[in-house]
Amino acid sequence: DVQLQASGGGLVQDGGSLRLSCAASGFDFDDYALGWFREAPGKPREGISCISGSDSSSYYADSVKGRFTISRDNAKNTLYLQMNSLKPEDTAMYYCARYGLATPNYWGQGTQVTVSS
Repeated sequence: DVQLQASGGGLVQDGGSLRLSCAASGFDFDDYALGWFREAPGKPREGISCISGSDSSSYYADSVKGRFTISRDNAKNTLYLQMNSLKPEDTAMYYCARYGLATPNYWGQGTQVTVSS
């Protein structure tokens, strides 16, 4: 079974940093693109970053560009999201996901990130 286990969320002050991890199992990790999404109360789920499986090329939403860095360790089957210069508006539940052909088809459970002002 495909499993994605996100961790690393927490409470941090405005301007602080966190690193999220997503441990994957049940599939050939380096064959798939992966992504991070977030969902704040009352807002739709937002795709914030993704990374390819082949050459680790990455994409960032404008809202996080320059502050967040996505990476993957194919030897450890783990996806990461380094989040720097966090802002209160980054407060959300963060999810990792595995892509199918063009859209995510497997989701991990969320990890809560709360940024206090």
